[in-house]
Amino acid sequence: MGEIEQKPTPASRLGAPENSGVSTLERGQKPPTPSGKLMTVKVQMLDDTQEAFEVPQRAPGKVLLDAVCSHLNLVEGDYFGLEFPDHKKIMVWLDLLKPIVKQIRRPKHVVVKFVVKFFPPDHTQLREELTRYLFALQVKQDLAQGRLTCSDTSAALLISHIVQSEIGDFDDALDREHLAKNKYVAQQDTLEDKIMEFHHGHLGQTPAESDFQLLEVARRLDMYGIRLHPAKDREGTKINLAVANTGILVFQGFTKINAFNWAKVRKLSFKRKRFLIKLRPDVNSSYQDTLEFLMAGRDFCKAFWKICVEYHAFFRLLEEPKPKPKPVLFSRGSSFRFSGRTQKQVLDYVKEGGHKKVQFERKHSKLHSVRSLAAQPTVETSEVPKQSPQSTSLTFGEGAESPGGQSCKQAKETKVSALESGPQQSPALAKNPPGGKAADGTTLVLPEEEEEEEGGKDGIQPSKPQPPQPSTELSITSQGGAAPAHVTLSPNLSPDTKQASPLMSPLLNEQACPRTDDEEDGRRKRFPADKAYFIAKEVSTTERTYLKDLEVIASWFQSMVSKEDSMPDALKSLIFPNFEPLHKFHTNFLKEIEQRLALWEGRSNAHVRADHQRIGDVMLRNIQGMKHLAAHLWKHSEALEALETAIRGSRRLEHFCRDFELQKVCYLPLNSFLLRPLQRLMHYKQVLERLCKHHAPSHADFRDCRAALAEITEMVAQLHSTMLKMENFQKLHELKKDLIGADNLVAPGREFIRLGSLSKLSGKGLQQRMFLLFNDVLLYTSRGLTASNQFKVHGQLPLYGMTIEESEEEWGVPHCLTLRGQRQSIVVAASSRSEMEKWMEDIQMAIDLAEKSNGPTPELLASSPPDNKSPDEGAAAEPESEDDLSASRTSLERQAPHRGNTMVHVCWHRSTSVSMVDFSIAAENQLSGNLLRKFKNSNGWQRLWVVFTNFCLFFYKSHQDSHPLASLPLLGYSLTVPSESENIHKGYVFKLLFKSHVYYFRAESEYTFERWMEVIRSATSSASRTHILSHKESHLY
Repeated sequence: MGEIEQKPTPASRLGAPENSGVSTLERGQKPPTPSGKLMTVKVQMLDDTQEAFEVPQRAPGKVLLDAVCSHLNLVEGDYFGLEFPDHKKIMVWLDLLKPIVKQIRRPKHVVVKFVVKFFPPDHTQLREELTRYLFALQVKQDLAQGRLTCSDTSAALLISHIVQSEIGDFDDALDREHLAKNKYVAQQDTLEDKIMEFHHGHLGQTPAESDFQLLEVARRLDMYGIRLHPAKDREGTKINLAVANTGILVFQGFTKINAFNWAKVRKLSFKRKRFLIKLRPDVNSSYQDTLEFLMAGRDFCKAFWKICVEYHAFFRLLEEPKPKPKPVLFSRGSSFRFSGRTQKQVLDYVKEGGHKKVQFERKHSKLHSVRSLAAQPTVETSEVPKQSPQSTSLTFGEGAESPGGQSCKQAKETKVSALESGPQQSPALAKNPPGGKAADGTTLVLPEEEEEEEGGKDGIQPSKPQPPQPSTELSITSQGGAAPAHVTLSPNLSPDTKQASPLMSPLLNEQACPRTDDEEDGRRKRFPADKAYFIAKEVSTTERTYLKDLEVIASWFQSMVSKEDSMPDALKSLIFPNFEPLHKFHTNFLKEIEQRLALWEGRSNAHVRADHQRIGDVMLRNIQGMKHLAAHLWKHSEALEALETAIRGSRRLEHFCRDFELQKVCYLPLNSFLLRPLQRLMHYKQVLERLCKHHAPSHADFRDCRAALAEITEMVAQLHSTMLKMENFQKLHELKKDLIGADNLVAPGREFIRLGSLSKLSGKGLQQRMFLLFNDVLLYTSRGLTASNQFKVHGQLPLYGMTIEESEEEWGVPHCLTLRGQRQSIVVAASSRSEMEKWMEDIQMAIDLAEKSNGPTPELLASSPPDNKSPDEGAAAEPESEDDLSASRTSLERQAPHRGNTMVHVCWHRSTSVSMVDFSIAAENQLSGNLLRKFKNSNGWQRLWVVFTNFCLFFYKSHQDSHPLASLPLLGYSLTVPSESENIHKGYVFKLLFKSHVYYFRAESEYTFERWMEVIRSATSSASRTHILSHKESHLY
């Protein structure tokens, strides 16, 4: 770029304030608006209209952008940019420092697009209503063009907010007419009912609030603000590169497979069509020092490199970087640099409030939106709309569709002179101290020896990674971008609506791409301090999961049943009419709880009225309402038995139910969902016990809590015997599905006691076997080699007349037992001393029960003869392949027609055991809520919705998801807190460890931390039977 001669502009001669949006050789100066002949440039706005702007022929791109922002009265124009097709029809960004005529060959015949260029990690950083409106238009445009891919539910929710902002409150006829005239996504007709359902929930929402909620939904989507750049890796695999506020992202299709945070990137450069990322050395990383990606050509490569440089500067630097001095003789690399205010400068300027807000027109809206004319000097009083309760309802689908099509409006043209509007474009900023330092010490200046042939001078070189500290100068946003620490988010945002990042299964991949969530510290401090608040919040979070469990039967299962004529009508009338009233009742119950929590959270502790700091009245009122549903609860036992009887008599129904269990939404055995309503009563009882223990008798909420506890205790006592019977019945049928050769497993009077992995001694040595202990018989099995992944029964030992003794010295095997029955004897070994003691205690108890029964057990095996061989008969030991032996060390995620992650399989892989009492306690200790998760070698934390049930953690992106994305069985894991040497400088963190697998989880408060520790400890360590039984008796179970 040639030298710029500084001349006074007409605006400066008239005393207009100077715009400091551009830096050149002198700090605080801008390129003057060149005088001379004018040219007309057409700009397409985000509302699909066209405006014609007259600018001088020699004007740089900055003049045109400022003219557009001035025409719109846009204060936060730095988030936007202008893009146009170059001579190769590649969409490129208009360089703000270069003359327009040197970039656009024929400006008269080219339409420049005004679009969002920089997408901040949190839309609450956009302080102006007009800015959020333009961002909402960009989301609408991306949705129509197929850039913003998402699930049908997410698309319907987005469109519902757009419709609310355009036509106002829900009206059935008006909605259908509007959706018929406007196509927001391809195949919109299939989403119409869901859109209208969401729209009905936005009653009273203003256009400004609709924009805010739209951005709240959109920012959680993986493809929000993402512009894909096709490339190939070193192996030639087709991928896509993208840049975001956090760093550089790698996609395969529309799925993010990797991410390189700015803190890890030392330098970016390109050589011809090779894009190079030089990473900072990391002993824990398996990546090479320099990553290389191949793009279609040099122009594509340079365009992506330039936008990366701009993204890094805008989000990471405190101020605009200094211009480089011109070389004396030769230049190496590109002279391109970022021009304009950084995000921090924009936030600081808006916070100062030195501007006036003016009215603007919403082109597509039938409603009027007026911005206040009063200046708002602080962030806390800025115009961020309050979040409506509906904003927390969001579903992230796993499959991403690519909607296409675009709603095109007739363009109009008006002429605006840049010379007339230029002087009022943007008020001057206070001058910053010299230097181009980033928030974390990052600079854009490289040491000379690190320069590369192309683009090397402008590479990125962070000085050193930021150590994890509780508080720094900049707070890290939910996507890892830097934001000033003094900028606070709206207190009306619920912590449950925080950024939820994509989850990669902890069992399959530890190279996940976490997003840092340090801003949780600030939000956590605004929670009410009362422990009763967190107890009430636990009711809310677990109620969400309970509703989802009810929907598995009342919605998903019923929907599949209605499509196939495989279930008798009598069974349908027994199951579904008893679930639908429960689902309706608890939906209203959850709304009432969340409304109370919203009042509790929405005020400071000093100003909340006492009637908003309580939950006992809500619990009492609804528990009394549950008494009217007792008839439905009594029917569940009959429904469970009828379902299993019908499955036993109909092969077609059996296959149908098995197919449904393989659906992702059925994350537990189907019959276990029939137990949920009774188990939920126990959860209410435990919560009310904790509230009564917490409150003093003089507390305003104590009387209601005690009354509610008395009501629920009465209900639990009435259903106690039914619950015990159903739990045992359900477990017997679940085990039957895992076994081959035990058709008569479910028999009157038979009770399950314990299952687990033991090693059976034979002539070939110790062979792993799965043992199942009942009150009358002991079965031992091995995992079959069939596709069903089931366990084949090898033998049974009736407990009547059996004796048990330790025989470690006799056989020379640690933790060894000898079981002597009337017909055969076997020798088994446990994996540890504690496991051996649990087996001895339970087997001896079962032998005592069998002695008191009427006599020997009937034959169990239907297809396999009993195995009467002793350990000495080595040659005739049951055959087992090496594949079967090695299978115990493979992943739990096995592709098979049979569910491969049942408790039998988990115990097989982890070489442990679990008892029926453990199952009952686990049913009592279900828990749900948001946790931050971190891998051993990762830097950031991922915010996840986590459900603990059935000895397993299930991970979701959001509590609205219909099915989990991954699960982590906890049997065999140890639970501890991190040590100082692990450098986890955060509070409320617990650690799960199994062999080399390490996971850290971070809770939001001391109470939730203690609750997670309590329930997970119940799954990772079993107490003695005496302790457990006394525990259960105290809970009436």
